[in-house]
Amino acid sequence: MPRVLVKALKETSFYGAVAFFVILAGFPFYWMVITAFKSDADLYNIANIPFWFNEPPTLEHFRYLFEETLFTRWLWNSLVIGVCVVVITLVTALPAAYSLARLTGRSGEALGIGIFLTYLVPPTLLFLPLSRVVADLGLQNSMWSLVLVYPTFTIPFCTWLLMGFFKAIPREIEEAAIVDGCSLFGAFIKMAIPLSLPAILTVVIFTFTLTLQEFVYALTFISSSDQKPITLGVATDLIRGDIFYWGEIMAGALIASIPVAIAYNFFLDRFIAGITGGAIK
Repeated sequence: MPRVLVKALKETSFYGAVAFFVILAGFPFYWMVITAFKSDADLYNIANIPFWFNEPPTLEHFRYLFEETLFTRWLWNSLVIGVCVVVITLVTALPAAYSLARLTGRSGEALGIGIFLTYLVPPTLLFLPLSRVVADLGLQNSMWSLVLVYPTFTIPFCTWLLMGFFKAIPREIEEAAIVDGCSLFGAFIKMAIPLSLPAILTVVIFTFTLTLQEFVYALTFISSSDQKPITLGVATDLIRGDIFYWGEIMAGALIASIPVAIAYNFFLDRFIAGITGGAIK
């Protein structure tokens, strides 16, 4: 077989595989967009082809979300919960990761692995004891219960992630800062944190995304519509028994996913640097 033909077959196979996975990954988002803008007459007519618009698109589903439901309240709740959890996670994980990476030697590495293993515990095993804690603090049926609970799974992973990144930063940089008059804490603030911005950005995106998509804890601790985050509100208040308001559900999911998609696309390089930064030294 000619070498040119072999090369052409390899390239065709490669780009064909890439196209397959792109379609596989992008189709749910395409389906969500199509469904969100379809009219009910188009959406529920089984004679219509479901993969494109058979009738003119409409904004009726979005109007219903903003005028007939507490959708804006759900958005605000999710934003408040996400920002609070991000702040708590950073304030806790940054010094913890730095201490484990710099001050404890091999025992710090073992402890870091132990902290990461707690992230792997399924939420379904934890919501019962956590519900007791929430009840004792009087936070039942409040979004602040989620602010209390979500750091239990964001802090372990983010500490482990930042720990690997801090290990990749040469110690000599901080030692030089200490020689120049900085305290250990000053070297951490002025040298370690600025050099760790990709990892910090990764923690922010990862934490906010987790809080935005979490469902089990929200369903367990919150029942009032005005306290629900967007994930729970869309999934529960837009379903009446066996009736699914698919247009409104997909419109809500589309609005919630756009900020996350924009953040990942704008900061993709830094996000990848933060994820992989602790892998090499």
